[in-house]
Amino acid sequence: MRTAVVLFNLGGPDSLDAVEPFLQNLFSDPAIIGLPAFLRLPVARFAARRRAPVAREIYAKLGGASPINAETTKQAEALETALARRGRSIRTFVAMRCWRPLIADTFGEIRRWSPEKIVLLPLYPQYSGTTTASSFAEWERLSRTTELGADTVRVCCYPRASGFIDAMAALIQETLTRTKPDVDYRILLSAHGLPKRIVARGDPYPWQVEETAKALVHRLGITSLDWRLTFQSRVGPLAWIGPATDVEIRAAGQEAKGVIVAPIAFVSEHSETLVELDIEYARVARDSGVTDYLRVPTVGAHPLFITALADLVEHALDGRAGIGGGRSCPTSFARCARGKDDCDARVA
Repeated sequence: MRTAVVLFNLGGPDSLDAVEPFLQNLFSDPAIIGLPAFLRLPVARFAARRRAPVAREIYAKLGGASPINAETTKQAEALETALARRGRSIRTFVAMRCWRPLIADTFGEIRRWSPEKIVLLPLYPQYSGTTTASSFAEWERLSRTTELGADTVRVCCYPRASGFIDAMAALIQETLTRTKPDVDYRILLSAHGLPKRIVARGDPYPWQVEETAKALVHRLGITSLDWRLTFQSRVGPLAWIGPATDVEIRAAGQEAKGVIVAPIAFVSEHSETLVELDIEYARVARDSGVTDYLRVPTVGAHPLFITALADLVEHALDGRAGIGGGRSCPTSFARCARGKDDCDARVA
């Protein structure tokens, strides 16, 4: 069967000139700014112009472009190879929400390739209306205007997928080999934050992040592990979920502890890991008296994570709902994808 697997990610600017249009695409998303289009679009243009100078400084530290496209391409290639080893003849495609290759570009490429089956696979382990649902909504919009003629299934979330958890645990264990024997460390499991008002509407993201953290701590199996779940990347005047990663770094410094930061919601290196964690928060750690600061890499194309993605694709193709089946989130989360019948496969 001719099968396409679409890997969704946010994307990032590929040059400093692309920073402002990238931001405009981001802020134009109704999942990010929930206003009618006639208000949202001018607000998005204004917000992009205002944020662009700071963002350009960030991307200048990365050589003038985001590495996320190259990272996602590596993951797509590794996944295609892993599935081929399992006897699955599948072609992977990359689709970005806010910069090239945009979802519309990839949609057109897939239409020309004419698959019989399509698996939509977000590179967001934890489901949110601002990430996975936004990508799915754009795909649906395109599908309404152009018929692909292919059976399409979705993977909505995988916060506890064993290969995902195993990969993170392995990377944390590797980082622990670099600790200093005379330093008492605290591990901060850091995820991207969300405004509280989005969570109040029933977004399951923070609950799923907690599930990831609990599964990871259990997998590590370290007695009396000192750890905290934290959230980073807050922008704007709105109240965001917490505790904030930088606040917890300062608290650890007051206790004369070392800090190990492990990103548990990002699966590829980009500005929020390479700049925010590695540069900005490292400076916070130094200024706060943290005795040692270490950062765990993202899972990237780690073989265990690629195994998890391959399992997800096979579950979707075989019509299985994943380990445990049924709804992924408690019923109190009104915007859980399965609650809206928005997903067909997951691994718990």
